[in-house]
Amino acid sequence: MVKNSLKQIEQDEKKIIKELSNNSNKSINEIAKICGFSRQKVWRIIKNLEKNKTIWGYTVTVDEEKQGKNFYILLLKRAAVPITPEAVKNIVSREIDDHIQNLGCEMITSIYTNGSYDWLIVFTAPNLNIAKKVNELFIKRYSKILIDSILLETIFPVKINSIVNPDINKLESYF
Repeated sequence: MVKNSLKQIEQDEKKIIKELSNNSNKSINEIAKICGFSRQKVWRIIKNLEKNKTIWGYTVTVDEEKQGKNFYILLLKRAAVPITPEAVKNIVSREIDDHIQNLGCEMITSIYTNGSYDWLIVFTAPNLNIAKKVNELFIKRYSKILIDSILLETIFPVKINSIVNPDINKLESYF
């Protein structure tokens, strides 16, 4: 007889993922206590989630403003032309990340989307002029397959990586 149903296993995994999302620095003991599981069960579930790549990694949420950087969002629209295998290889290899770093920026998120725009990039930069250089870098590098871009500067990060900004009350000053 099966100890746990597939549905129960999925619920247990979701509880652990929620706790890791809230703070990936929590110890296995803390997660076990919050979820009502044994330490061994939590460890086993986490290892399984890592093995099947449900969990890709762990990260820290940084106040970029205190680091002298701002968040920017870049939306890129693809042209209705076939993408060459070379362009695909270039995108998948993430070569552009090195160029972005050389500008003093950091790529935070890169997502291929379905909608009005096809690619969403979130990155940090010291200022708007540098962020514009990142935009130009994408346009130049992928000029044969992109037809439009929109660069947005974030004003206030409300929630990042499932974590609410600890200075959330400052948001009131933007209204």
